Amino acid sequence: MLGSGVSALAGTFFTFLKSGDHVVCSDVSYIAVYRLLHQYLPEKYNIEATLVDTADLDALRKAVRPNTKLIHIETPGNPTTRISDIAEIAKIAKQAGALLSVDSTFASPYLQHPLALGADLVIHSLTKYINGHGDSLGGAVIGRRELIDKIKRQAMVNLGGIISPFNAWLIMRGVVTLPLRMRQHSESALKIARYLEANPAVKFVYYPGLESHPQHEIAKKQMSLYSGIIAFALRADPAAHNKFVNSLKIIIPAVSLGHDESLIVFTGPDDERNHFYPQEFSGGHLRFSVGLEDADDLIADIEQALAQAGLKSNDRS
Repeated sequence: MLGSGVSALAGTFFTFLKSGDHVVCSDVSYIAVYRLLHQYLPEKYNIEATLVDTADLDALRKAVRPNTKLIHIETPGNPTTRISDIAEIAKIAKQAGALLSVDSTFASPYLQHPLALGADLVIHSLTKYINGHGDSLGGAVIGRRELIDKIKRQAMVNLGGIISPFNAWLIMRGVVTLPLRMRQHSESALKIARYLEANPAVKFVYYPGLESHPQHEIAKKQMSLYSGIIAFALRADPAAHNKFVNSLKIIIPAVSLGHDESLIVFTGPDDERNHFYPQEFSGGHLRFSVGLEDADDLIADIEQALAQAGLKSNDRS
């Protein structure tokens, strides 16, 4: 356990990459990963990074170089919920002599088991689903003992990425209810995603449990349920998106996820990663972390906020 999810990610990169190495990473990823691999590690340590759509296996194979030491993927990806095929990417990594690390934060250990699918390392932001209550910070890297021992020596000791005892206690308290929570998050999210998909005020919905999701079949293969994160956008401009968010009464505007409370955040068209997102995300999008509230209450909250934003659910014009 480390002090945060970012500490777990940075500690992994620091431990297994050195000057002159190359890493392949999901082009749609958590903002700290994007900045570490796209900016900080290349500029400061001469570590090259290729950002690629890891759902495209051919593109990923082409990105691998002789000096590729690590392939890092997020699945489901943040914020688009893109699914990458862990088992197939593990084969590519093994053939290249590279490690495969998987950020499985969106799925939690209850819904997805990357190590069983061939990954070398699994990374979680414990702050999110594993804690589940939005009251502590932590991160974890899971893998073979010889790999974890290296992270302990280099990231925990030399970088000081340790977790505080109180945060560790809070997370261990929260993990007791992880199976119950993940089933509820997933059940409610699927119901709400289907509602959004049928709502004419909604421009698009990305949720791995929907048959319309581009990687739904892969998600079915490697996840037991589909978790609680929905990406969607309205048929509206950014101002109306913001009015919609500010009109919600149960769902809370906040940048985190995986809490007992439902959280939502609007990312506008000026996001620095925007050119990596699917085309329909270009006008801005909403990331909705479905909490443990009653799904019908959440749908009613969305309905009233759409009305407040001047969006008619029964009229596509």
